[in-house]
Amino acid sequence: MGPLFGVNGDDSKWLYEEFLAQHLPAMPWFRILHHNLNKLMVLKETSPFKSFTGLSGNCFNHHTQKKKKNLSVSLFVFALLFSFLLATSAHTHENFLQCLTLHSGNDSISKVIYTPSNSSYSFVLKSSFRNTRFSTPSTPKPQVIVTPLGVSQIQETLYCAQKHRIQVSVRSGGHDYEGLSFVSPVPFVILDMINLRNISIDLVCDSIENNTVWVQSGATLGELYYWIADKSRTLGFPAGVCQTIGVGGHFSGVGYGTLLRKYGLAADNVLDAHLIDVKGRFLDRKSMGDLFWAIRGGGGASFGVIVSWKIKLVPVPVNVTVFTVRKGLEQNATKILHRWRYVAPNIDRDLFIRVLLTGSGSVQYGNRSVHASFNSIYLGGKDKLLPLMQKSFPELGLVSEDCTEMSWIQSILYFAGFQNGQSLEVLLNRTLTVNSYKAKSNYVRQPIPKAALEGIWPRFFEEAQSSVIILNPYGGRMSEISESATPFPHRAGVIGKIQCLVYWSEEGTAATKKHVRWMRRLYAYMAPYVSNSPREAYLNYRDLDIGKNKKGRRTSLRQASVWGTKYFKNNFKRLVFVKTVFDPTNFFRNEQSIPPLSF
Repeated sequence: MGPLFGVNGDDSKWLYEEFLAQHLPAMPWFRILHHNLNKLMVLKETSPFKSFTGLSGNCFNHHTQKKKKNLSVSLFVFALLFSFLLATSAHTHENFLQCLTLHSGNDSISKVIYTPSNSSYSFVLKSSFRNTRFSTPSTPKPQVIVTPLGVSQIQETLYCAQKHRIQVSVRSGGHDYEGLSFVSPVPFVILDMINLRNISIDLVCDSIENNTVWVQSGATLGELYYWIADKSRTLGFPAGVCQTIGVGGHFSGVGYGTLLRKYGLAADNVLDAHLIDVKGRFLDRKSMGDLFWAIRGGGGASFGVIVSWKIKLVPVPVNVTVFTVRKGLEQNATKILHRWRYVAPNIDRDLFIRVLLTGSGSVQYGNRSVHASFNSIYLGGKDKLLPLMQKSFPELGLVSEDCTEMSWIQSILYFAGFQNGQSLEVLLNRTLTVNSYKAKSNYVRQPIPKAALEGIWPRFFEEAQSSVIILNPYGGRMSEISESATPFPHRAGVIGKIQCLVYWSEEGTAATKKHVRWMRRLYAYMAPYVSNSPREAYLNYRDLDIGKNKKGRRTSLRQASVWGTKYFKNNFKRLVFVKTVFDPTNFFRNEQSIPPLSF
């Protein structure tokens, strides 16, 4: 099929096929029309015009006219069908809105509905954009945005979306690395959880183990940390360091932070959850069964809408110690980094030392370099930290002047890049300066050889001003939890995770292709030095390069396992069984959603 209405051939064919998948079963008359169209398209493809290029002039013209006639009829019918598709899409959109109004009763759902004709639509859509790579004029936009105020409005949205065959994307903080929470290639609705941000803290006197929080999925990590600190300076939670990340996506993708070696991951400390499933049922841990296992690291978007989480708070000392020691290549950064790979996963679990690799200088002035910043938190005072470092990692040369003691909540600001003394109120700010970016992740089971590190530097120079490589050590508590305890399998035997990011502010597809190509080259270079069979990846650093589902509901299990085993290893099979039980028709889907067995 050729270009039609400004849509390229592949896209027009796919839009047509997606329309058929959704509407053909319900329209017998349309099946007849579709069958005749297929016959015409076969005639077009097998026309003598293709086979007999050596015919004489009159015969050639005869077959050319026959070819053009068949093609004209084919495209005319297709144009009718495509126009019908567009009209049906608009009609479906209107029916969806009418359905919401009809089923909303007295809960005034109209106040939380935004369509492109609404003056606030653009602001609401962009309010949680974290990656401008998905904020271009050509990026597909939702037909409707719903910002529910409660459970009933979520249930109404799911009911009407299923009734009128509209896909639903759930967004909490908008940090999905590939934009799957707010972009879809098919007509879709965004269920934006921004109004569901309640945080209820339950502290038990004289108890360390029983301090809990119920936090709704639309809250950010910054909001969660702020209100924990408001109640206690000696309690924390082992989640991420970026304050604008939404709780919903972070926890369901397992979530990690600077406390992972001491207390494990965010999902390891989830006690309960409330979820709305495809049937509109309100489920808790008891009624979920195996689904509770699946949403703690398997990605909530495959299974339902997670409304809230019950988490267990963990004890932290009154004061922790932080430091950042920066080493350049001329200061033996490569040698120190190589040594760090042996030390960081095996040192005292109260100590977390990550490394940020950044570039400086320019090709023009010939002063390019790479710097390794050893960025750390120790759960204690520097009087204990300094002798520990001198014994275990003297190569870094840590001294007292490098260390700063502060509360745990202040360390959150420190790791987020805020200046010392910044007010905690900044944690409540949901806005974030954004650029375009692409990221990839790797897991490491053996220390990377020094020569391999040296091979990274010339590649790094190509994007030195706009890229960062973050190396996080595992070990400690991470090695004690079974691979099957949650869907997250990267436990014992993994010494660390690597995240590679490249940022850019230039607009246009040429800039995007340039930076993404660089990221893919770096990823390819690192293949021999990271995990393999499968090459493991982290779900919350979503990467569609490692594989994606077939468009539409009919996802191939074999196709999905290409990316699924990289995120989940053997746990992928169990996730498929859970999906089959709780969403057998594959309503909750995206390019990397868990497929049910029926598809």
